Amino acid sequence: MKILLMGNPNVGKSVIFSRLTGAHVISSNYPGTTVGFTKGRIRINGQEAEVIDVPGIYRLEPISKADEVAIKMVAEVTEGDVIINVVDATNLERSLYLTMQLLELGIPMILALNMWDDVKHKGISLDLEKLREFLQVPIIPTVAVAGEGIKELVANISQAKAPKIHLHTEEERWADIGKITKEAQRITHRHHTFLEKLEDATLIPHTGIPIAILVLLISFAFIRFLGESLIHYVMDPFFYRFYGPLIIKLVKIPFPSGFFYHILIGNSADFVESLGLLTSGLYVPFGMVLPYIFAFYLVLSLLEDIGYLPRLAVLADTIMHRIGLHGFAIISIVLGFGCNVPGALSTRVLETQREKFIASTLLCTSVPCMAQSAMIIGLVGKHGLAYVFLVYGILTMIGILIGLILDRALQGESPEIFMEIPSYHIPHLGSLLKKLKMRIMEFLNEAVPLVLVGILIINILTTVGIMNLISSLAAPVATRVWGLPKEVIPAMMIGFLRKDVAVGMLKPLHLSIKQLVIASTVLAVYFPCVATFFVLVKELGLKDMAKATLIMVTISLTVGGAINLLWR
Repeated sequence: MKILLMGNPNVGKSVIFSRLTGAHVISSNYPGTTVGFTKGRIRINGQEAEVIDVPGIYRLEPISKADEVAIKMVAEVTEGDVIINVVDATNLERSLYLTMQLLELGIPMILALNMWDDVKHKGISLDLEKLREFLQVPIIPTVAVAGEGIKELVANISQAKAPKIHLHTEEERWADIGKITKEAQRITHRHHTFLEKLEDATLIPHTGIPIAILVLLISFAFIRFLGESLIHYVMDPFFYRFYGPLIIKLVKIPFPSGFFYHILIGNSADFVESLGLLTSGLYVPFGMVLPYIFAFYLVLSLLEDIGYLPRLAVLADTIMHRIGLHGFAIISIVLGFGCNVPGALSTRVLETQREKFIASTLLCTSVPCMAQSAMIIGLVGKHGLAYVFLVYGILTMIGILIGLILDRALQGESPEIFMEIPSYHIPHLGSLLKKLKMRIMEFLNEAVPLVLVGILIINILTTVGIMNLISSLAAPVATRVWGLPKEVIPAMMIGFLRKDVAVGMLKPLHLSIKQLVIASTVLAVYFPCVATFFVLVKELGLKDMAKATLIMVTISLTVGGAINLLWR
């Protein structure tokens, strides 16, 4: 049995999917496309069924790739399959057009009338019996974020019905919808709530832009405060007072000194400088980076669940179009500040290859991930926050310039992406924590192995003398163009695996603030980490990724040289 969850965008469909299937789900692309969907499993009356979260659509006539995939999924329905149509109870008339089209297909269906808690808040009264009489299918009121009505929804799946409805023309369909809403819905006058006034204020440019700047400043100030507090009061005491002395004693038992001791522990009491697998290899991802990752994804999840991010996309739309992108691309940028991998994955929602190429190039050259940002703030910030702002100011200018150039150099246009702006909601704690846990685990699964591999490679190359040879060959670029010592070459090499580790490797070199700014900027621009690289090869194709890489290398050489030349 296959259950398709269908509905308009932003009606809570994915939250209901999460409630039905739990955490064990599979995300993939529809064959032959880059449109993603998610599927999971549920047991109904002792039988296992597959649940598919179909991309949100407004009608069964395609206007985008996601619409085409959703319609193909409906066409693949076989005998015994069921559709759960998720409807926004506060926007009944808009939602019912898709409902009527689905009913006309003759597929067994059950209707989840979601956001039921918002109905009374907005002065809406719905007659469920009249709705059931008109639509002739089971209708279950739900509040997905709180889990209300989910148990009843599952219990009624076996009661899904396929009423006999004759095919309409469009005018007759709208006439039926008008009749249904007139007889089953009553709307009374009420004053706007504070949240509704805030919704309006965050969308209007003259109030929305200052609010957006304030939200972002507060968000990143909170991220830095929480991240630094966790490092200072939790991680550093654990690693330096408990874990460090213990692991050194344990390693000294089989390896008192020599090659293996050096590989495992390193040659310094400082966990960043030591470059040991069990010291730097664990301290960098857990002790230095994880606190900032936790803080960032906590804030991001709050902004997502409250409903603010789509408003940020609307506000950014005009600016983003000037660099060849739709406002929704700002979501990829925001995600990229947490980790470039989800930022790169999110570019698949953009409609054209042109947009994907521009967004991906900007992401790799102008958006350091939170792990890398943590290291930049830690190293450069010691000389004053002005230098941190200088690094990010340079990266911002690079992004704007690249966008302007690519927008004019690449043929084609950036089409509009129509998206629904959800109402503000109080986040559900359980859903927020589940999302936070999932994102942190994804980071750790990706980061820890790569950090360990990178440190091991650097140690081995250093031990056998290959690192000195590479440093000598690359030294002219580092010293003459960027004004950096040749000792930064190992950091540049490790940057192919993990940029945060690469920035951390600058600490023991005791660089001047000028050299730190140049090195941090070049590391942010010159190449994506290996995980992001392979994601973008898949999303863009090898040819376009090669072009993007050439752009990155050219910019890093040019910008690093320009800073070195102009900074006197």
